Amino acid sequence: MVTLADVARHAGVSASTVSYVLSGKRSISAPTRERIQHSIDALGYRPHAGARALASSRTDILALMMPLRTGLYVPVMMEIAMAVTTTARSHGYDVLLLTGEEGPEAVRRVEGSAIADAMIVMDVGLDDPRLPCLQEAERPAVLIGLPTESAEDADTAGLECVDLDFEAAGARCVEHLAGLGHTGVAVLGEPPAVYERGTGFAARTLTGLRAAAATRGVGLLHRPVDGTYAAVAAAVTRVFEERPGTTALVVQNEAAVEPLLALLRHQGRAVPEDVSVVAICPDQVAVHASVPLTAVSVPAQEMGRLAVERLVGRLAGEAPRGAELIPPLLTARASTGPAPSGPAFTGPTSGSTLPGPRVSGSAPTEERRGRGGH
Repeated sequence: MVTLADVARHAGVSASTVSYVLSGKRSISAPTRERIQHSIDALGYRPHAGARALASSRTDILALMMPLRTGLYVPVMMEIAMAVTTTARSHGYDVLLLTGEEGPEAVRRVEGSAIADAMIVMDVGLDDPRLPCLQEAERPAVLIGLPTESAEDADTAGLECVDLDFEAAGARCVEHLAGLGHTGVAVLGEPPAVYERGTGFAARTLTGLRAAAATRGVGLLHRPVDGTYAAVAAAVTRVFEERPGTTALVVQNEAAVEPLLALLRHQGRAVPEDVSVVAICPDQVAVHASVPLTAVSVPAQEMGRLAVERLVGRLAGEAPRGAELIPPLLTARASTGPAPSGPAFTGPTSGSTLPGPRVSGSAPTEERRGRGGH
């Protein structure tokens, strides 16, 4: 293995001069720096990570806190994690993944042990118990999520956050359906555990849904649901029993998408002629569904990238920039259409397999809403 002394002999300088060039602790003339860099490249020298960390008080590691809790859709979490990892490597950082449900203790461990230069925190809840520790920590942190009712509240609390504007996303779904004439909308939400622990994105989506429904005169019914076929069937059956005038469904639960579409086929409800469906989900879920879904995209890769770029800036001395909410983008596909006229659907809801859904052939269109939260 090539050592620092080997580089010094090759460059014709002292080992301490090579060390000063690597650490930046002393000013070294440009020709000497260039000669040392040439020797490093020629010999393939790689500084020892531990020694480099001791010399610079930096580890070049970012800690990603991604607790794998009940009710979370793991593919989206992993997509964010991959974006964090690839963006971090492009800036010369490695990523330490922490998946335990340690709460504040995980923050204290990273801060106290100095195992990472900064932290990215996922699965953020309203009044998240990790916040006091993050606010007191010397190491910078960025949250993927919003732990407050608004971006302004996050700014006031001195928090750096990046997230989709889920409140605007919920509102956009209702506005799209109201524009098609739907006045009875049911929401199939995240699993109950997600709401019970006050997860921010789910709560903010529901706020946006309810506010837009009130403004547009739309009747709204919300049902948390697990992603199994049995759970979806029970929830949807109850929805149509309680609100037979329901003509549209909003789904914020990726695991429930295919069970829902299969159930509607089984009930003989055509999509979108009998019932329209809008989802809040990643594009790959919407595009590859058995009926291509009108959806607000969850920009997982963009959130991961922005979080890392915020931290890299902070470690380079930039000032905190507060909360950034990505404006929602709704893409209209085959799953939504005008509200049906005439009496509510009265077709069968159980029994033998029934004909599949009829889908419209209109081309996808995109609708945008301005940036919110600032």
